[in-house]
Amino acid sequence: MVFLSNKLSGVWLASLLVAGLVLLSTASCRDEAPQADPWAPLASPLPHTDHTTLIAGPFADGPAVTRRCLECHPQAGEDILKSTHWTWVSDTAVHPGTGETLEIGKINLLNNFCVSIAGNWERCTSCHAGYGWADNSFDFTNPENIDCLVCHDLSGGYVKDPNGAGKPAKGVDLVNSAKSVGRPGRHNCGACHFSGGGGDAVKHGDLDKTLRYPGERLDVHMGRHDLNCIDCHVTSAHVIGGHLPSVSNPKSTCIACTDCHGEAPHRNERLNAHQQSVACQTCHIPQFAIDTPTKTSWDWATAGQDTPPVEEYFQSGTEREYEKIKGSFTFDARMTPEYIWYNESVTRYLPGEVFDPAEILMINTPQGSIDDPTAKIWPLKVHSGRQVYDTEYNYLLRAKTYGEGGFWTEFNWDKALRLGEELGGLPYSGNYGFIETRMYWPITHMVQPAEDALQCADCHGEQANRLDWEALGYRGDPLTHGSRHQTVARRGGAPDA
Repeated sequence: MVFLSNKLSGVWLASLLVAGLVLLSTASCRDEAPQADPWAPLASPLPHTDHTTLIAGPFADGPAVTRRCLECHPQAGEDILKSTHWTWVSDTAVHPGTGETLEIGKINLLNNFCVSIAGNWERCTSCHAGYGWADNSFDFTNPENIDCLVCHDLSGGYVKDPNGAGKPAKGVDLVNSAKSVGRPGRHNCGACHFSGGGGDAVKHGDLDKTLRYPGERLDVHMGRHDLNCIDCHVTSAHVIGGHLPSVSNPKSTCIACTDCHGEAPHRNERLNAHQQSVACQTCHIPQFAIDTPTKTSWDWATAGQDTPPVEEYFQSGTEREYEKIKGSFTFDARMTPEYIWYNESVTRYLPGEVFDPAEILMINTPQGSIDDPTAKIWPLKVHSGRQVYDTEYNYLLRAKTYGEGGFWTEFNWDKALRLGEELGGLPYSGNYGFIETRMYWPITHMVQPAEDALQCADCHGEQANRLDWEALGYRGDPLTHGSRHQTVARRGGAPDA
């Protein structure tokens, strides 16, 4: 592995073994004094402008508030119309079946949670940064459709209608919200990102409502240092830094721990050497879903039954739930991540892509390997799904779930699939089944204080079982088995004999 390259190979390893693996002493790995000043890159927020005397109202609806905002901030409107949070388009991909280059993003990609937004807009677009995206006719060119308040309300009283296509919930005081606007806080971003997939902590596992006001036990950045999301997710012209491989790939918006902590954040050289092959998150986020369980599986095949099914398709998870409209779920908390090589890019399943139904379908596959110099060992959440597909065409289907004729109303898969594919544009043969799928979610929040990071003995030594070294491409624990030829070569060192 990384600490066996260059300076730390050969004689050093031999002497370490003779000395009785002294590196496994937890004290030898602690390093609480980073070399870089992590505060230096943080931008100072612009002075707050009190809008109390600038806003009068009344406002008949959300767009009326936006029109008032645009009187002073016309450029902000133009910027938002180009942003991923508005378009829900964030990347391009070549379809393997047709060779066509597609614009892709949340707007058209499939997942193994609620599957697709097509035909289910009123529910899904309650988390859109706009008002009124209820069908395919939504006008993405009109800045008056932008929802300024969802990101800038500081009153804490602004809430969107969960079935309202992004419109404010009844009873929201729009004047009070407009008067309160300022720099977005954790509750603004969390209004959508904490509840992705239809509930608290459902999708991400490292984002949930406990992070609104966390202690350092939950996240050292947000707890001990009171950082807000946009302190790390630096924003320029309303383009927010960061990307999520379920919907986007672009490295241009990538953010990293090293933006603030540097490439050699530790005074301990052994720890800095790990930086070449191990993501910061691997050691500094030993667990996720710390207090709130996250969903680990979703089985749509059991939906529509009046009583919970006896058969359990998924055996992982500490909690099991059943909803007639959605099927069977498992949840787990205080989870140990899965660890794989990951270069922060993925391949994704595209609508209409044909697959082998005898195999598990990967919705998004993290890229990287032990021989990829751009990859590191990352912690990820894996979500298992069982979702509907066309047994004749062998591709995933979209089903209309919400609204008239939807599955949640009539519990008729055939009707829901016919309605869904009218909107989704793919033929439906009339024959459907359910296929097992997998989806990956990198873990990057819930960072622990340095004193609670993983220690050497957590990954190395006979008692360690956190990392599956052979699955990662090693002969075994590299501390005792040495490193693979390919690994040393990719790190620039001399190959093993």
